[in-house]
Amino acid sequence: MNLEHFMRRPTCCVRIGGVCIGNGNPIAVQSMTNTDTNDTAACVAQIERIWQAGGPIVRLTAQGRREGENLADIVRSLRSDGCPAAIVADIHFVPEVASIAARHVDKVRINPGNYRNDHGEFEALIEQCRERGVALRIGVNHGSLAKRVFDRWGDTPEGMVVSAMEFLRICRDKAFDQVVVSMKSSNTRVMVAAYRLLVEAMDAEGMHYPIHLGVTEAGNGLEGRIKSAVGIGALLADGIGDTIRVSLTEAPENEIPVAKLLVEHFAARPGHFPVRHPERYSPTAYRKRSSAAMPVVHDEPHEGFRILEARSGNPTAELRAAILDLEPADAPVMIKCRYEEPDTTTLAVKAAADLGPLLLDGLADGIWIDAPGHSDAELHDIELMILQAARVRFSRTEYIACPSCGRTLYDIEQTLGRIKARTSHLKNLRIGVMGCIVNGPGEMADADYGYVGAGPGRITLYRGREVVERNIPQEEALDRLVELIRRDGKWTEPDAKP
Repeated sequence: MNLEHFMRRPTCCVRIGGVCIGNGNPIAVQSMTNTDTNDTAACVAQIERIWQAGGPIVRLTAQGRREGENLADIVRSLRSDGCPAAIVADIHFVPEVASIAARHVDKVRINPGNYRNDHGEFEALIEQCRERGVALRIGVNHGSLAKRVFDRWGDTPEGMVVSAMEFLRICRDKAFDQVVVSMKSSNTRVMVAAYRLLVEAMDAEGMHYPIHLGVTEAGNGLEGRIKSAVGIGALLADGIGDTIRVSLTEAPENEIPVAKLLVEHFAARPGHFPVRHPERYSPTAYRKRSSAAMPVVHDEPHEGFRILEARSGNPTAELRAAILDLEPADAPVMIKCRYEEPDTTTLAVKAAADLGPLLLDGLADGIWIDAPGHSDAELHDIELMILQAARVRFSRTEYIACPSCGRTLYDIEQTLGRIKARTSHLKNLRIGVMGCIVNGPGEMADADYGYVGAGPGRITLYRGREVVERNIPQEEALDRLVELIRRDGKWTEPDAKP
């Protein structure tokens, strides 16, 4: 197999403060504050920690006029301290706040699903950004599409692309090219399909805007890192992506080392990847290439499987080519790769980025991580986490947990820890843990149950998208969640046999 130099999708250059992305520039990593945007000192301190960790771009929520105006003080304080971090304002619902924020920041992010454009607000924002040299991000989120898009397309990757292209065409018509676009979801399969479809749509219309990658609500710990690596890695392997964020329900500076690891892992990788792979993915429905009943890990029975082991520095491309050349074409395959990484997190992230995309695309039926120095039990757990992140086998509770921001109404990191302690033994269950109602109900669209901040010290519980109990005191909410799961017959005691 001829492995050429890695080639990313060509894009135009977009300047975000002192950072340039696209047009061959290095992939930039970024994060988002979880402090109150009205608290200047706290925001400045956190932005500086993110910057010092290696994150040159930092986003803050600006949900109202007051927060939008305070961005001026935050930027002023940062520059006074000598911190050159590029500052991005995240806007929801109120177009007026985007206009306020654009006076002070380096980039404005809007969600088309929450942004009205029937009175020309978006065109006016473009002109304002052009005048100040401010970049725009068209940030589409799965689960928060505009009603008119949802009514026609549903909550689908196609609907996400329709939403983005509507706004990108306005930018093109206004000859404004300082635009970045993102298509985020907590569902890695939806996320990857949406980005691939977006690239196809943009290429068909001659658009070359840079792309920001991220898996939303990935959670925390090793599971959150693996989930992000599967989704982001699949797209970096396609040559897609100019800036990335790894969203973790942790201190935001913890996101930066993981994002940098992913960037470095792909930076020197050999291989040329076409953007489109119609033979190996279905944008709207998962399609397996073999009839194997369930994907397996290395220490489970895999008689009859073909074991394909990566030997090059580009395991994703090498294994993909080997699988597609297999005869018979539907033979079940176990993919194997050796890693010398002594650090568990580094091992897990690299393996997820390399092998997860093949599982996500339905090409493989088993996974084998060969890593001397790591126990079979440790590798077993990592392999199961990768299968779950690729959405091919669910072996534990999945947590769709937002990383929190200045809108968050409670200590979500601590709360997620308590919820995990009570529920992590449950099987085949998805629990959404969301900081506020802005994205909560939509972004946890795949969850069986939702725990969503409704106000200071108050929680609303969901079953799917249905509100079950509103405005529960937070000190009672976890017990009520457990009781709800119990009433639905989905509760087992931690020591119970399945």
